[in-house]
This record gives sequence, C-alpha cells and structure tokens, in this order.
Amino acid sequence: MNRLIVFTALFLLLVGCTPAGTNAPAPTAGGADLPTEAAVTRTYAGSVPAPEFPAGLDWLNVEKPLALADLRGKIVLLDFWTYGCINCMHVIPDLKRLEEKYADELVVIGVHSAKFENEGETDNIRRIIQRYELAHPVINDKDFQVWQLYGANAWPTFVLIDPAGEVVGYQSGEGIYDLFDEILGTMVVEWADEIDPTPLALVLERDSLVDSPLLFPGKVLADVAHDRLFIADSNHNRIVVTDLTGRVQAVIGSGPAGLRDGSFESAQFFRPQGMTLADENTLYVADTENHALRRVDLAAGLVATVAGNGTQVYLRVDSAPAGETGLNSPWDVLYHDGLVYVAMAGQHQLWVYDPAGETIRLFAGSGREELRDGPLLQGGLNQPSGLATDGRLLYFADSEASAIRSADLDPAGALATIVGTGLFDFGDVDGVGDAVRLQHPLAVAYQDGLLYVADTYNSKIKTVDPAARRVQTLFGGPAGWQDGPEPRFDEPGGLSVAGDRLYIADTNNHAVRVADLATGEVTTLVLVDVDGLLTRLPAGEAYTGKVVTLDRAVAGAGTGMIALAVEVPAGYKINDLAPFSMAWQADGQVISLDTATADQRLVSPTFPLTVPASFSEGEATLTVDLVIYYCEAGAESLCFIEQVRLVVPVAVAGDGPANLRLTYDVPPPPVP
Repeated sequence: MNRLIVFTALFLLLVGCTPAGTNAPAPTAGGADLPTEAAVTRTYAGSVPAPEFPAGLDWLNVEKPLALADLRGKIVLLDFWTYGCINCMHVIPDLKRLEEKYADELVVIGVHSAKFENEGETDNIRRIIQRYELAHPVINDKDFQVWQLYGANAWPTFVLIDPAGEVVGYQSGEGIYDLFDEILGTMVVEWADEIDPTPLALVLERDSLVDSPLLFPGKVLADVAHDRLFIADSNHNRIVVTDLTGRVQAVIGSGPAGLRDGSFESAQFFRPQGMTLADENTLYVADTENHALRRVDLAAGLVATVAGNGTQVYLRVDSAPAGETGLNSPWDVLYHDGLVYVAMAGQHQLWVYDPAGETIRLFAGSGREELRDGPLLQGGLNQPSGLATDGRLLYFADSEASAIRSADLDPAGALATIVGTGLFDFGDVDGVGDAVRLQHPLAVAYQDGLLYVADTYNSKIKTVDPAARRVQTLFGGPAGWQDGPEPRFDEPGGLSVAGDRLYIADTNNHAVRVADLATGEVTTLVLVDVDGLLTRLPAGEAYTGKVVTLDRAVAGAGTGMIALAVEVPAGYKINDLAPFSMAWQADGQVISLDTATADQRLVSPTFPLTVPASFSEGEATLTVDLVIYYCEAGAESLCFIEQVRLVVPVAVAGDGPANLRLTYDVPPPPVP
C-alpha cells in the first residue's frame, strides 16, 4: 500500500481519538523493543514504522544529525512549520509547555519546511530559533523531503511517534496543548517501562547569540516634532526612546517577558512590535506576544493595558469591551482621528480600538486567509503586519500574500490590492501592477504620495506609488550588513519616515539604520547611553544573566588592591559613547573593599581599573558585575554589550603581595 495512504489513515485515527477509559477501539503497539511474550495494548500506539530522516539535511540545536534510532525510548512530536507563518508562531508557547511538563519523556523536533525562499536558508532559520528561543532540534527541510515522507499538507502540522519508533497520528492547526497533553499523559503511563528519561544532548543556537544594545528590533517610530525616536526592542521586551541622533532618553519596560503594568522600571512587555502616538504624551504599543494593546503615559512614566488580557483568542465577535477579551497577535497600530487601528496579524483582520468607549471592534477582513478585495468586511487578508495612512486610505502590508493593500477609512468602503497576486506568488521583481513580486513585507510608511515598504524577506527597502501601482527598489541588495550608498539589511521589519530621513528597524542586524532620502546614504544609528539605561537591571529581581567563574586566585594578607583588566576581541574597542560599569562584592570578612571605588561607572576607562582592598587569611569569593559596551574599531556602527558577573574564588595566605590581578577576555561576537 502507498505509504502516504497508510499514514493518512493513522493520522485520522489520532484526530478522532477519544480519551482512555471509553469504549473506543484502541490500536496495538508494535516494534522490536517491545516485549513479545505478552500482548500489549496501548491507547496511543502506531503500527507503521516512522520513515527515517533523509541524509544530508542541516540540523540545528544539536551537534550532529539525529536518526530515529537515537530517539528510541522517547515520545517524539514532529512540528512541521515555517517561520513567517503566524499560526506556527502561535503554537510555540504550547510546545514549550509540553516540553517542560514532559521533560523526561518527550522530544519535539521542528521540521522547518519553508514556504518562502528566504526562509529556506539555514542561517535565517538559526536566527529565528534564537529569536523565539527554541530549545529543541530543528531540521532544515527546505526541499520538503521530510514533509513528503510524513504526508504533511499544512503549516503547522504535528506528527506523533511512539517510543517504539512508530507513527501514532497527526494533527494540524493551532490550539494543540490540551489535545497533546491528554495524549501524552496517557502515553507516559502506558509506555513507562520503555521510556528512556536520558536527556537529549543539545547544542543550543541561542548560546551563540551575543547581546547588543538592541535585540531583534521590530518597529520604529520617529517623532520629529519632539526630537524622539521610539524603538521596539522586541527581544529585550521593552521600548527604547532616543533622540533622533541616538542619545537614549528612556527605557520603557524592565526587560523580562511578562504582562505587567506600572512604571517604566517595573512594567513588562513580551516582544512588542508596532507603536503610534495619539498626542505628545500618549504612546500606544502593539504588545504582540502578550496579545494586548498597551498605553504609555510618557509624562507620568506609566504603562497600562487597555485591550487584551494576555491570552491569544480567535475573536468570533464583531466588537467587545477592550479589557475583557484576548486579542490575536496585534502586530502594528496606527492612531487616526481618535481611533487606534490594529493590524491583527493572527486574525487576518484589521480591528479598531476606541479609547473613548474602551471597546475594540472589527474594521476589515472576513477572517479567511485569502487575497480578496471587496467590501471591508467581506474581503480577505493575509497576516497584516504594517500600517500607514494618507488620511483617506489605510495602507497595510499583507505579509503572507506578499502584497501591499489599502482599506478605505470610511466603514462603508472597500479593500483593494495595490500590488500582490496571491498567497504563493512572491519574489523580487520591481515594475508595475500584477508583474510586481515582493517577499513577505512587514512594514509600510507614507509620505507625500509615496509608500515606503520594508520588503522584509528580500532584505530591501522599496517605494510604491499607490496611484500608478509602481514599485522600485530604493535601498538594499543581498542580505547582510553595510552602510553607505549601497547598504545591506537583514530582514528589516519596521519603517518610519520623517522628512528626508527614513528610520529602519534592521531586525536581524539588531540595529536601527537611517537612510538619507536626499543623498541615498545609509548610516547606522549608534545609541549613546550615558545614563546606563539599556543595562538597567530589573528592580528587586535576582541576577539571571551570564556568570563566568575565573580560576582560583591567591593573595597575601595585608593592605593592597584588586586590579581588573578587560580585553575586547581583535578589531573592536571599548565604546567611548557609553559607560563601562563594575560593581564588586566580597563575602565574609576575609576581603574588605574600599566602598568608594567598588562601584564605578566610567566613560573611556583606562585599564587596569583598581580597587583598594585589605586581605585577611582564609578563603573568600569575590564577585564583580560588569557592563561592557564595545564596538568595531573603525566605524563604531556595530556595537555589542557584554553584561556578565565574574566569580573569583580567592585564597589569602600570609606570604606574598596583598594584590589580585584579574583579566576578563570578552568573547568574540558573530559577524553579521
């Protein structure tokens, strides 16, 4: 029998399964590792061996490719996904919950079967693994080999394999936690004797991600009237406010992911994206992975949740009290004429938040994922992710259809397509009308009759004349990093135009770029953080950052000093636009530090830095918290932050000088 037909039958079995304890018939298990002396009946077990993973595929988060034999004794859940798909993103929290609950029994393997050409590049998959903090093996299945072997037909699709290496069944779509929690709970009991609790050896991609002042910034918003730039520092879960030259003025959010209202220092976000100003002191934020809208009072320094409750909900009503319902991945927001328009990416719709009435209502889109024009509530949208307006039309990036669309602001109006022809029509073709091809654009900005578009997966910035339906590449080439008249970007996700300046969130390069529209020159915005706001630790929370233990040091008893040298990688230098800081502590009575110099914040420090200290015989532990800004030695456009706690075991004996000399070598960052 054709393997696909066999699997289809098994897949349907899982979808139709009923919980253990009912009268539903149960399949029996098979496999060489199972006992043969007695019949074993299991509620969830397969009878067809899972196909072996093809050779030659790139694997991530592991040292080497895995074979099914490596997974015997584990329940395996294959996740077929593609990273531009919002539905695939929605299941990540469910997968993480299952991995945590069934840590000894379950192995999730991501099978990344790319929709878009750009998504098939292993380096791009590596970055998305880092961005979404995935901690399980991922296969780059760009040629759909695994997809075809297992008969997948949609993103996301899940295939369950039992500990004997046989396929149990499949499920497609979101909302998987309750289903798989029930199934896994039963399997863990029934397969208890065969399950191997040994952890799978992982080499996580996130461990190679070096911190930088910004981490995967999603959107930007320029406010020329008040000399401000708002940056959604998405993977730091905060909003960074600078002036238009990059001097940091404020940081909104404490850093850890969460949904918490309050002061700038205590409030929490979860990968925020779009922002819009209602007035000088009121900023609205699309708090995307909290599925919420937040209002920031810039004058009072307070954050409040105005829509959403932290849960992802597929909205099946046309309107609702804003604070009492969950939202569905709001990706961008735009304030106009008293209302906040919301690109509800996970809903494939546009919604409107009414601050006066504290309600949220549907504005456009049937909810079907399709490229269909027509009356606002009848047309179809495809993961809208960026908003702009000319005062009459609402323009939006319809990402999954690689399209730029418009919606009349008049509720009696219609949806129209400027460029883009369908969900699977994409590429990199400038021109006019239906000949144009984009690749998953995420942002639009409007000025003087022209749209600026972040053609994200082509790593380019383009212009769109909405009247003529004409598209031209303005900036960008192959993905990379380069300033100047021939710049390179890497999946830019946000734009804001302000006169002759275009501000660009260059997401995978962890930077904001500034394009001079008059000269064509592109530069990188260097953040100047003289007050150390970017490295502010959450108030009252324990340190959870990087810890490095140095070799045991020996000092003599008496009065002396501690000297610390910091060495940055070759080709880099300490950033003289931001403060270096160190804070020393010693446990017990063996080492006494000079409190006046134990905590220091210095711009352009000269190493070694010294702290007077006295030493008594015995054993002690020194700790020092360091914040090190360092940049490329030349242009200073590529900057990183090394935030680390050094732990130094110290033995103090009677002989020898009462001095300690320590050196910390900053590890080299990856080159974009």
